[in-house]
Amino acid sequence: MIYIVVPNDTIDSIAERYSFSAASISFINQLPYPYQLTPGQALLLTDIPEFGNNRSLSSQNRNGKRIYTGGYAYPFISPWVLEQTLPFLSYLYIFSYGITAQGELIPPALDDMWMIESALSYQTEPILTLTPFGPDGKFNNFLISQVVNNLETRRKLKDNIVAMITEKGYRGLDIDFEYILSQDRDAFTDFVRYMREAVNGLGYPTSVALAPKTSAEQTGLLYAGKDYEGLGRAADYVLLMTYEWGYTYGPAMAVAPINKVHEVLDYAITVIPPEKIHLGIPNYGYDWILPYEQGVSKAQTLGNVEAVQLAISNNVPISFDSTAQSPYFRYINRNLQHEVWFEDVRSLDAKFNLIQEYQLRGCSYWQIMNLFRANWILLQERFQIIHYV
Repeated sequence: MIYIVVPNDTIDSIAERYSFSAASISFINQLPYPYQLTPGQALLLTDIPEFGNNRSLSSQNRNGKRIYTGGYAYPFISPWVLEQTLPFLSYLYIFSYGITAQGELIPPALDDMWMIESALSYQTEPILTLTPFGPDGKFNNFLISQVVNNLETRRKLKDNIVAMITEKGYRGLDIDFEYILSQDRDAFTDFVRYMREAVNGLGYPTSVALAPKTSAEQTGLLYAGKDYEGLGRAADYVLLMTYEWGYTYGPAMAVAPINKVHEVLDYAITVIPPEKIHLGIPNYGYDWILPYEQGVSKAQTLGNVEAVQLAISNNVPISFDSTAQSPYFRYINRNLQHEVWFEDVRSLDAKFNLIQEYQLRGCSYWQIMNLFRANWILLQERFQIIHYV
């Protein structure tokens, strides 16, 4: 069950009332000693799952349909965090391989082999994530234009991807291109199709990340270059990036408000089969200083467990927005008012409901760098995950 803390609750009183051990509550919800709580905090109360070595998870909903899960991670992720998370993942998207205008691959700055080997040991599929980053480390639409429109460059990049997948033991390709120019829309769709054919030839899938559109005519640099219908046909499956409504340079609001996510799904399923769609889920929150000033304000990213501890340390309750289905709180530090939005097991449960309601293929997380254990255990509970050795 999901329990919401009320004033005067303690971990011992909750444990006694619901017949769970205080140790299991603190472990699942990552509560540090001395196990302080704050009103409005959401706790997951359930039994602790047991995992052995070399186990992975396949998951099924109540209709027997398999649910696929994925998570993005950089090579500098803590090995311990990765080990704790891998049992719950179908796919590990290793972020990321860049490209040059000549079709060369740029490997991650840090070694990725240890992540590939770790994933395979848990029977999780390691996926090569392809990104068109320029020298400044940001998405570069000029580079995208060069790669998707030049047939020789595409051929060379395809050969390099096939060679890298074969050499390192990757089990698929994820194409994460953003800020595609509208005039490159069809060329990008054809690029995805071309890469899929090559990767399918190795026996592996190709996925593509999609900005959260609500109509085919939606304008803007994030949206105009992504043809939902065409990309739904071109890729084996798609990831809807249903997050970042609340973001670093925007006003304080929920990162993934459920009403907005609904709007994206309502459009997406009209042009992409639901069984090819992964719901994007954020594994982080933001801390804004108020009042928001456009062009000046910059929110700080924080983990979901960290957000709860921030509320506790500032002795403030956590509220829950019923429309966005997201938790938030405000606090004052050095005479400055802050507003924090993040994810908890209530907001995640609402997103898991969407996976079942729309009969989606599964979900993928940006990103898994911080462990949020209650999320994974709730996912296991909701989709009746089955362990396979």
